[in-house]
Amino acid sequence: MSIRSVVGTGLRTTIGRAETEQLRRREVAARRRLARLIAPPAPESNHAPKPPTAKPKPKLTREEMIDALGRAGVEGLGAGSQLPAGLSWASPDPFEHVSSGFHKHEFLGALHELLQPRRYFEIGVDQGQSLTLSRARTIGVDPAYRITRSIHCDVQTFLQTSDDFFATDGNFDHFEGQPVDLAFIDGMHLAEFALRDFMNTEKHMSPGGAIVLDDMLPRNSLEAQRIRRTSAWAGDVYKVHEVLRRHRPDLTIVPVNTEPTGSYLVVGLDPSSTVLSEVYDDVLAELSSPDPQTVDADWLRRSTAHAPGPVLESSVWAQVRELRDDNAPAEEFRGRWSALHDLG
Repeated sequence: MSIRSVVGTGLRTTIGRAETEQLRRREVAARRRLARLIAPPAPESNHAPKPPTAKPKPKLTREEMIDALGRAGVEGLGAGSQLPAGLSWASPDPFEHVSSGFHKHEFLGALHELLQPRRYFEIGVDQGQSLTLSRARTIGVDPAYRITRSIHCDVQTFLQTSDDFFATDGNFDHFEGQPVDLAFIDGMHLAEFALRDFMNTEKHMSPGGAIVLDDMLPRNSLEAQRIRRTSAWAGDVYKVHEVLRRHRPDLTIVPVNTEPTGSYLVVGLDPSSTVLSEVYDDVLAELSSPDPQTVDADWLRRSTAHAPGPVLESSVWAQVRELRDDNAPAEEFRGRWSALHDLG
């Protein structure tokens, strides 16, 4: 391992990932300035000077860029998508939240260690980064995954959309009829898809199970658009929070300030609940409201989100694991989850 790698690892451990990346950017900028200062002057040429080149065309305004990107697709543009000629991703507005320096995969990995799930379910496999955290029997679903990581668990993957997965009989056979202890939802970044994924996943959860939704805390309203216009894209899945808060007060919901776009922990699950399926058609217009999106300022600042540390340090995880191992009834778990409401 190089000296730079060792130093980088030490800094991330000491001051956090975000601060380390900021120092790295400053270092690169300083080295570039120094290189320009000490560069030798260009040799004089005996050739006649070249005719002046045409002035570059002015860049598109922010509004023109957003409009052009908005016409490029109706459900978001992937990282490898072809953009209109001459366009790049729109720059995001300044972020107003205070970063915890805690990445979403660090949080998910800690939950694996605390819950020690017997069965893990994941929507949105992508390159397999989150699958590397599992040591349990695992199912992963993604219509276009491209796993590039080493996986160290008993996993079955499905190359299909989550809707198709849930509509197919026998797709949970890998779990031999047993419920899921931990689930991670990082699928399509549109609110109606995310809510359906939550509804369908909850039906398969154990009494002590936990669901984590990704991308629920966009850092600005542009990052929350349904049509992707930024390099990092949360989409409008944040709208699911209001639906759960309004229609499922029985759930314990814990937004967690992780990078880049937040983690959203839901426990106290009830696989028998039909409330969300009954109201789904009524809230569909709300969930699929077109761009532009307007995210509440307090949500953008993450004023109600919890720091990862107190969530992970809670004694509730050991208590829930003990109840699970003792095959305790569901009502005993619900009483334990209330401790997460009182976190500072």
